[in-house]
Amino acid sequence: MEDTFRFRYMRDEDIDQVLAVEHASFTMPWSREAFYNELHNNKFAVYLVLEHGDQIVGYCGVWIVLDEAHITNVAILPEYRGRKLGDAMMRKLMATAREMGARSMTLEVRVTNYVAQSLYRKMGFQNGGIRKNYYSDNQEDALVMWVNL
Repeated sequence: MEDTFRFRYMRDEDIDQVLAVEHASFTMPWSREAFYNELHNNKFAVYLVLEHGDQIVGYCGVWIVLDEAHITNVAILPEYRGRKLGDAMMRKLMATAREMGARSMTLEVRVTNYVAQSLYRKMGFQNGGIRKNYYSDNQEDALVMWVNL
C-alpha cells in the first residue's frame, strides 16, 4: 500500500466523508444518526477510516462481543477500488479485532457480490450459511462467512 494511505479510528468529524463513501457504495446507505450512534452509544463498535491525504477514501466497522467480531461495513470509494486497499483494510480490521480479544470473525455479504466474496475468501473466510431475504431493499439472500482469527 502506498505511503500516502493511512488507517486511524473514526471520529465524529469524519461522518460527512464516511457518508460520501457509504452513499457511493451501498443501495441502502446508513444515516448520519446511525454512524453517530455507533461511535457514541455502541460499546461493542469499532470503526476505522482509510485516508489518502486529507480525504477519507474508505472505512470499515466491526462489533466485538466477547471473543467474536462481526463486520458491519467495509467500503471504499469507487475511484479507489482495484488498488488492493480492500485487502489492506480487511487485514487491518482483522488485526484490530484480534488485538481486542476476538478469536473469530463473521460477516454477511450479498449472494451476488462476487467481488467482495472473493476478497473475503482470500482473507480466509469460509461459507457458513445463508440468511434468506436478508437485504430489505430487494430481499436478496446474504451469505454468512466466518474465519478464525
